Amino acid sequence: CPPDAKGGDSVTTKTQGIKISQNSNPVDAAGKFVYRFLKAIPTWALWMLVIIWSIPTGSLFINSFRTRDAQRSTGWWTSFTEGGWTFDNYTTVLSSQQSGGMWQALINSFAIAVPGTVIPVAIAAMAAYAFAWISFKGREWLFIATVALMALPNQVALLPLLQLFAGGAHWTIPGTGSVMTLFPDLNLAGSTTAVWLTHTAFAMPFAIFLLHNYIAALPKELFEAARIDGAGHFTIFWRLVVPLSVPALVAFTIFQFLWTWNDYLVALTMVGGNGASYPATINIASMAGEFGMKEHVLSAGAFVQAGVPLLVFFFLQRYFVRGLLAGSVKS
Repeated sequence: CPPDAKGGDSVTTKTQGIKISQNSNPVDAAGKFVYRFLKAIPTWALWMLVIIWSIPTGSLFINSFRTRDAQRSTGWWTSFTEGGWTFDNYTTVLSSQQSGGMWQALINSFAIAVPGTVIPVAIAAMAAYAFAWISFKGREWLFIATVALMALPNQVALLPLLQLFAGGAHWTIPGTGSVMTLFPDLNLAGSTTAVWLTHTAFAMPFAIFLLHNYIAALPKELFEAARIDGAGHFTIFWRLVVPLSVPALVAFTIFQFLWTWNDYLVALTMVGGNGASYPATINIASMAGEFGMKEHVLSAGAFVQAGVPLLVFFFLQRYFVRGLLAGSVKS
């Protein structure tokens, strides 16, 4: 067979006439080498990486049981030989009255995370079903606009939303001097309501996109059979779509709960100086004191705050992979 156009020898199959270059591109060769190298890494090496990756978290956990002087004078690894373990840090965290106390902060975190998770999941599921299986004018453009909102940085919208919650939205009609109220002043600034409303707004585009991919991949025959039996859209959604979409719904629920529970920036912006509405993340940051004299309790506070999302993740982790792969392939 004739030589390759780039100067290398080539092989041509008789059945398909496919030309295979023996002198492959250097970039492709390097990629194949790296791929084979990574594929050949033994399992024990991967476990070593997991252990190394877990060292910072483990050291933080060990330090949470050490006194302030021990944390400042020696490394965390010395606690295995010197001892000195104590629960005083956890007692201090749970009994702290800083910004209303840790228990009140945990209640505030629940007051933010629960509605900030349930409401966007419920609304997004209905919107995703509408975009996937209800024909209406402008559906495609509306879906594109909704997904495009994912490109908007959340930080850009924080201050406008805070102004909206603090004083509403008003528009002065040109030439008349009249003021039209577009959004009333609900006096939400400084409350947990402003925080979960913000999380709801930020979560909607991604939630609709994720759930739409799953719901749109459901078999069309199921919906046709339901319509033949006289089922309306609400019946189809509640009795057919929701049970079949549990993996995707739970996967996003886990993500959204973790985002809202661990949030610091949105809560700090919306709550401001109202200490009675501080969630656990802000409360822990304020425990160190004005001059950082109580920094030794921060590790204990971090693990108290992290307990709830860890429980949520481990109880619902079996839905993670099923939900993330939802809609990726067609049966």
